[in-house]
Amino acid sequence: MTTELQHHYSARGGCRAAFFSRAGETLASGPAGTGKSRAALEKLLAVCLRNPGTRCLIVRKVRATLSSTALQTWRAFVGKEAIAAGHCEWFGGSDERPPGYYFQNGSSIAVGGLDKAIKIMSSEYDIIYVQEATELDKEDWGSLLTRLRNGNISYQQIIADCNPSFPTHWLYMRVQSGAATMFNTRHEDNPMLFDEDGTLTTEGRAYIEKLDALTGVMKQRLRYGLWVAAEGMVWDDYDPSVHVIDRLPEGAASWPRYWSIDFGFTNPFVLQCWAKDPDGRLYLYRELYRSKRLVEDHARDILNIVRPDGEWIEPKPKVIICDHDAEDRATFERHSGLHTIAAIKKVSGTDKAPGGIQAVAQRFVVQPDGKPRLYLVRNARLHVPDIELETRNVPTCTIEEIPGYVWDDTARVGMKEQPKKENDHGCDAMRYQVAYHDLKPKPDIRSFDAF
Repeated sequence: MTTELQHHYSARGGCRAAFFSRAGETLASGPAGTGKSRAALEKLLAVCLRNPGTRCLIVRKVRATLSSTALQTWRAFVGKEAIAAGHCEWFGGSDERPPGYYFQNGSSIAVGGLDKAIKIMSSEYDIIYVQEATELDKEDWGSLLTRLRNGNISYQQIIADCNPSFPTHWLYMRVQSGAATMFNTRHEDNPMLFDEDGTLTTEGRAYIEKLDALTGVMKQRLRYGLWVAAEGMVWDDYDPSVHVIDRLPEGAASWPRYWSIDFGFTNPFVLQCWAKDPDGRLYLYRELYRSKRLVEDHARDILNIVRPDGEWIEPKPKVIICDHDAEDRATFERHSGLHTIAAIKKVSGTDKAPGGIQAVAQRFVVQPDGKPRLYLVRNARLHVPDIELETRNVPTCTIEEIPGYVWDDTARVGMKEQPKKENDHGCDAMRYQVAYHDLKPKPDIRSFDAF
């Protein structure tokens, strides 16, 4: 028997507008910490409680990422009282029904990812909530639109949230065309950060001070919620809708592997695992990106993944290309039993004599066959984001670095431009990898007797 339900939620600004919107495609856009995910989840709860038989869906590109994001917010703030009062309960899924929260009045909120879409895409919904919609591609979005036909309420809707990205991103262009309606959310909308009169709370003061210390494109997006590209972006042909993919292609299990390493301790240590297809394209499919850990710990971590029981579960790397730190290279070799070689360190160059930056840029260019020569796998990072890096509001993986990797107007070597030496650790490791394949001569192999 259910008990009386008491739940309080008050939305402000763009979050409030998104909550009450009935537009078929509603987007709450803003920096992290503005409350946009909470607003979307609160809308699902309210609609399900008020309209028996309503069918909703919470979806993200990768199912596993929901557990620590939307579902955590649901359990802690949104559905807490409804669950305790017996109005809804979690169901782990079956052959007939997807996992999700099922209400006593017949409403339901299914949970799933587009990486495992069979169950969720076989149903029909009234409202679909997409978390971090910039992860999706146009085809994903179009597929979800076809599932909005349950007809239990007077309107059918995708409500999505996202952090701002490129101004040419397909989702932003959809807003500009009028197909989707966007509501901008601000930190001032979040009552945990600002009081109603605009005064910072204690928690808000510490959070906003960190954001105000950012510069460039990171500050424009993470503080002010603007859809901007970095001025002077090094790789301006980079487009996440083209270069970021969900998984390695079919047949990749036998492709040769190559690793690259950029050493660091206070700054992150980055180890990237790359696969090379028969046509020479490179795919970043696995990445360690951690700070404040020893080289021997990283060596142990990667070996536990690629040879968990002493046997390699994927091709052994043909080459491991490293930053030039002799002590760190020796440490990694000693604890991994693997050879390393020194990276080609030429950063920038000219069209006739390209450096690593130009080599990467050439691989980002889409070729006549419609494909670039370099891809990055989404969620290649092997671990949850590094808390130390998140606290500093700096990138936690290579994909997050690229938009802010810009030229330094104050630093030139002769006539050659140089990038800013800031948040570039994954970009450096990627540059080492591409330089090995595309620039001559290859660096000398360092002799080492592996065990």
